[in-house]
Amino acid sequence: MTTSFGAANTVLLKDPKLQIPSFVHGGLLRPSSNSLALTTATRRRHTHLLSSSSSSSHVIRAVSTPARPGTATETKRSKVEIIKEQSNYIRYPLNEELLTDAPNINEAATQVIKFHGSYQQYNRDDRGARNYSFMLRTKNPCGKVSNRLYLTMDDLADQFGIGTLRLTTRQTFQLHGVLKKDLKTVMSTLIKNMGSTLGACGDLNRNVLAPAAPFTRKDYQFAQQTAENIAALLTPQSGFYYDVWVDGEQVMTAEPPEVVKARNDNSHGTNFPESAEPIYGTQFLPRKFKIAVTVPTDNSVDILTNDIGVVVVTDDEGEPQGFNIYVGGGMGRTHRLETTFPRLGEPLGFVPKEDILYAVKAIVVTQREHGRRDDRKYSRMKYLIDSWGIEKFRSVVEQYYGKKFESFRELPEWEFKSYLGWHEQGDGSLFCGLHVDNGRIKGKMKTTLREIIEKYDLSVRLTPNQNIILCDIRNSWKRPITTALAQAGLLHPRYVDPLNLTAMACPAFPLCPLAITEAERGIPDILKRVRATFEKVGLKYSESVVIRITGCPNGCARPYMAELGLVGDGPNSYQIWLGGNPSQTSLARAFMNKVKLQDLEKVLEPLFYNWKRRRQSKESFGDFTTRMGFEKLQELVDKWEGPVLAPSRYNLKLFADKETYEAVDQLAKLQNKNAHQLAMEVIRNFVASQQNGKGE
Repeated sequence: MTTSFGAANTVLLKDPKLQIPSFVHGGLLRPSSNSLALTTATRRRHTHLLSSSSSSSHVIRAVSTPARPGTATETKRSKVEIIKEQSNYIRYPLNEELLTDAPNINEAATQVIKFHGSYQQYNRDDRGARNYSFMLRTKNPCGKVSNRLYLTMDDLADQFGIGTLRLTTRQTFQLHGVLKKDLKTVMSTLIKNMGSTLGACGDLNRNVLAPAAPFTRKDYQFAQQTAENIAALLTPQSGFYYDVWVDGEQVMTAEPPEVVKARNDNSHGTNFPESAEPIYGTQFLPRKFKIAVTVPTDNSVDILTNDIGVVVVTDDEGEPQGFNIYVGGGMGRTHRLETTFPRLGEPLGFVPKEDILYAVKAIVVTQREHGRRDDRKYSRMKYLIDSWGIEKFRSVVEQYYGKKFESFRELPEWEFKSYLGWHEQGDGSLFCGLHVDNGRIKGKMKTTLREIIEKYDLSVRLTPNQNIILCDIRNSWKRPITTALAQAGLLHPRYVDPLNLTAMACPAFPLCPLAITEAERGIPDILKRVRATFEKVGLKYSESVVIRITGCPNGCARPYMAELGLVGDGPNSYQIWLGGNPSQTSLARAFMNKVKLQDLEKVLEPLFYNWKRRRQSKESFGDFTTRMGFEKLQELVDKWEGPVLAPSRYNLKLFADKETYEAVDQLAKLQNKNAHQLAMEVIRNFVASQQNGKGE
């Protein structure tokens, strides 16, 4: 059945008196074990009712059982669910709001535009009238960005944004500062240059992660192809994106036949037959949905933080055989509400390689049918699994999958991989991973990156750690590219402070409406203070901890996996989380609340001091805090009176005369350092520059 939404429907949506009774969405009212059978049977019955209806004014809802008049009780639903239901498949009222002269759009349209990959924002630093703008987030499975798309993004940032590009923790770009009047121009330009923002936000599958490294190894290639296929499978089909931004002109690439086949398959009652959205229906998912694909050992994607984590399993010859699947990860939580929490994914089972799309679809449908839609704080799939338990969840998914999951295959230990520096791709070409502080490409760095990417016709990859990889570099280009990068401050990772290499922060102020305190703007100074604390307690420059900072508890920079996570809980105030590990396989826990920014050293100094003196061989800071226990750590913080430093092994006099010392001390104070710290930094940078000059 094909359904057309015309003027009559627009009137219907606007007039609450004309609304037909809302049907019960699958899974919202049925907590019982019989829900699956009811869902499948009644969906078929409802489809028949819709297709035989003669009324052109009915709004189709992707639902299961219609409410019987006089017998059904009204199901509580969040306001976003009602907005989705009335949106004509994510068009209304955005399509009308874009035509007004106002600089902003209304509340319903702000929810709808998320599905198109955009958030409405305003500058919270400004006083007086709000200066509205829009953030656009791209969709780049595996972080792949063509040469043409990168240059387009670079141009758009200058012409319509704030002159910077932001690399995200999900391998995408964010473009900030786009005015409403320019939205259609920017969106259509993106679409016509191999880009998309469709589904980068909203209650549907977000960008699918995969290792960004462009290795030619079979397992890496297979992981990336699988990620792209999953992204295609779960891409909205109803055309709303192209209707709004390019007047219905669809710019589509050919899909692999296995993707089309898996999407259309309804052997086990997964689809809404003949709906414009066969998998999502009109209600889409209860909340955002995140998927990552990787290979064994490579945890560059934070695999356990996703709703679904997919791991390639190979035979002894490296030939892919199938996939291990984790489910139920997620970072978001709410302060002072213990019923919300971050959660790690747990093993669901193994599937043969030809079944992965069907298994992923079955998991998505289980969340669609049974995830909560009444309270968005509890709508992520992790809460469904926590409520049901993994055994019941597996049983329901298997009914949609049509098979039993095989036993989870044994995997080696996970390891975080950054892919920074120069590496062989495996096909004779090189790639170069570049560290970008907090993913913000700006100034000289932005200009130089564009020049290199344009001159050498390079494609790029974005990493889940907010960094960028230049791909397909000939050996003869390595020296000139290295020189140009160094002149722009893009140094080889050995010359970047180890603390910076693994640190992440969300944008927070001034544009994020959810921010409670600083993150991206605050992290440079916080990292300097951590480095100074390291030096004070005697930790080596080469030592590091994974630090992640967010301006609110939503967890965009995944702070709950950090060894040291700072989560904004008030103005210039942070909740401190401890206990993650460098391989990103352990969940941190809340250690202290309401620690003021100016008091961080009072907490960090005793922790780092005792880590240095009490740690076991090669024990990371996160593992140390877990082993010690929070009660003991709190005691150390409470009783702290300062470090007892042993005499230095090296009797080095950095200052031969008082005048030099005083001059350096004055300069150091401008950077919140002492004379010794500044002198050591200058010497270290000088040595590094000399080594760099030798081509190291």
